Amino acid sequence: MYKYLLWSLKLGIIINLFLFFKTLSEPFASVDFYLLAPAQLLFVISAYRCLFPNNYSKKIVLHDTFFSSIFLTRFLVTFVEIAYIYQFSYVIRLINDDQFLIVDILTWIMVLQVSISQFFVWSAILLNEENLYYYEELGWFVIFLINTFLSIFLYLFAEVHSAQIILLIISIIFGLLYLPWQIIHLRMIKKRVKQMSQTEGKLPKFKSEIFYKGLSESFYTRIKRTDYDSWGGWVGMTWMYNYWIILIPGWIFYIVYIFSI
Repeated sequence: MYKYLLWSLKLGIIINLFLFFKTLSEPFASVDFYLLAPAQLLFVISAYRCLFPNNYSKKIVLHDTFFSSIFLTRFLVTFVEIAYIYQFSYVIRLINDDQFLIVDILTWIMVLQVSISQFFVWSAILLNEENLYYYEELGWFVIFLINTFLSIFLYLFAEVHSAQIILLIISIIFGLLYLPWQIIHLRMIKKRVKQMSQTEGKLPKFKSEIFYKGLSESFYTRIKRTDYDSWGGWVGMTWMYNYWIILIPGWIFYIVYIFSI
């Protein structure tokens, strides 16, 4: 069953490319560059991830090809994640329209935090430090905690254009669903790290060999599996479908749509 769910990710190629090509036509093509470019980048890379899915924390792939390599995927995703969180922060600033200085400041903290999360995930990959994935994901919790708080704040206290109220409501609903899910996810990561530390013992101190080993593995180590545990179970599948196909692409396209009206 899980194998078929993995293969059905291919549907996301069609969906994401459809959304991408929609943004090339009017009225979407005339939308603010800082809203449009992150959306287009996410659609293209999400289509790529649906074609060559992987679980980079375990080096698990669906297809044993260089295009599924951890390094290549993570390199592309680094730009996507910074870009789309920047888009989210930019939307908040546009809605705020200089009404509250603290709102603008917190949106930039979102961008800073997503950059810090990139540092942690790259460190986890290159140094084979599983516990650093926890701090990466904790950063995502902080990002959407801020986004949800600011959306509630603007909804209650700011003067907001009627069409943009829907964007705030979407952000609030997403936050109320995502934040509890992320707490579960963080607990699972902590449990996995604890189990690994008990199995492997004390981690070695940093040496240049560890870095080069991690770098080499990120390019060449690919374990082809389709079982439930290797891909993170229901949490992993929920994450892939919503991040690559349903929730995030749909939300980001709707942002472009609202600002094209």
